[in-house]
Amino acid sequence: MVSSLRSRNRMNSSIVPSPAGKRDRNSSVILTDRLCEKRVTKRTKLYDRKCPGLYVSITTAGVATFSFKFTDRQTGKQRTGWLGVYNPETFTVEDARSKVYGLKSMGGEALAETFRDQKTAKAKRGKTVAEIIDERIVWMKSPVKKPDGEMRPRLESWENTASHLNRFIRPRLGKKLAMEVTKHDIATLSNDIVAGKFGKPSVSNARHMRKAASGLFNWAAEAGRDYVTASPCANLPKLDPEHPRTRVLSEDEIRTFWHGLDRDDLPWERKTRLALKFELVTMLRSRELLGARRDELFDLDGEHPRLDVPLKRVKKRRVVQQPLSDLAVEIIKEALASDDQQYVFESPVYESQPIHRKAMADALRGTKHETNKDKTKTAGLCELLGLKPFTPHDLRRTAATLAGDLGFDDAWIAKCLDHAASKKSEQIVPTVTGKVYNHSKRMKEKRAVLDGVAAELRRIVENVPTQAIEQAQSQLLAAQLSAYRGG
Repeated sequence: MVSSLRSRNRMNSSIVPSPAGKRDRNSSVILTDRLCEKRVTKRTKLYDRKCPGLYVSITTAGVATFSFKFTDRQTGKQRTGWLGVYNPETFTVEDARSKVYGLKSMGGEALAETFRDQKTAKAKRGKTVAEIIDERIVWMKSPVKKPDGEMRPRLESWENTASHLNRFIRPRLGKKLAMEVTKHDIATLSNDIVAGKFGKPSVSNARHMRKAASGLFNWAAEAGRDYVTASPCANLPKLDPEHPRTRVLSEDEIRTFWHGLDRDDLPWERKTRLALKFELVTMLRSRELLGARRDELFDLDGEHPRLDVPLKRVKKRRVVQQPLSDLAVEIIKEALASDDQQYVFESPVYESQPIHRKAMADALRGTKHETNKDKTKTAGLCELLGLKPFTPHDLRRTAATLAGDLGFDDAWIAKCLDHAASKKSEQIVPTVTGKVYNHSKRMKEKRAVLDGVAAELRRIVENVPTQAIEQAQSQLLAAQLSAYRGG
């Protein structure tokens, strides 16, 4: 009996109970897994009668965290050590009790040292989602040296990623501790985006949000940061498949569109309309062609005109050499209004700058008033010309479809689009060769396709005589035979 009392006194000297005031608000019970899973309306602490010093803190979000309260004998002060988050499969009440018993057996000094190390880790894990979003954005946009020697943002598409973090994740999860975010939180947010609770229902936005969240939490879990122990984005329920766009302009639509772009009574600036023509003729992406500079053009008056697009403007981050048809050269020469003009499609507003990256899309769909999104500010070309809505990217698809209808090989068309070519026709070459040396065969194939598309466009919009079409098709056949023979 006396021995038992002495043992209890020794235990009480190292385990200090909560103050009486807090005990009134926070219950002392025999902890069970079921208690850890209960829903609460405010943060609640439950102390364990079976294991003095052990308690669980349950948040309104349903996260239960085990901690251990003890007295540091070296300082005489009460301390609290973090044990872990309750998980019915990996860390239960019994697991928490066993961990406390093990810690007590270490002795006072070793126990205090263990939790001193934990305090540093807990400070990192005490960051909110909003805080790590801010750090992530700074990290993404920090300039680093790229393969071409230029200093550019670490992630060049950081603005898009930051937009998804700020539009979707910050409003819903920003105030929450990053370490408390669960798979359920991400899945619920994803479902709400698909359901239209963040504007227009969008599977695409949900997919982009998940990608941004996965990058955020994987980055936060990296060694040296340790803001979270693991990403909550693993094994999320699959989203419904997105239906790819299939909009292709018909011949009548191409004719109406092309001639409509030459009208003087339309509100959209001439350079923007020329850029739309150029995308249809060259199959280049909007970002690749809008930044085109005079010094990236070669042999405009010769037999092999081309545009070299530097890797910083290319989606796949590789230099694209795009042959230019005679129709593409005509567009360029009209766009280069003066010898001092450095950008082919120069902005009418900002001197020595290309037109804005959204200018082509805005020209097609029109713009809305900033205060009243339902009211049109400037009508788009599609509406003005009576065409079913389409995007600049649909012009690439239309050109590729024209090339396919002319009989060109899919692998050749893929090269013009800067897509991965089909395996049946793609020649396997060493990595250095592919990156450094120019393939004359590839340029011949691309030039044949783009010249064929230009001839077909002339037929559609200008009613070119039949013999000119037959001549273009004969050149196409000769180029194909030459390529297959290794010419």
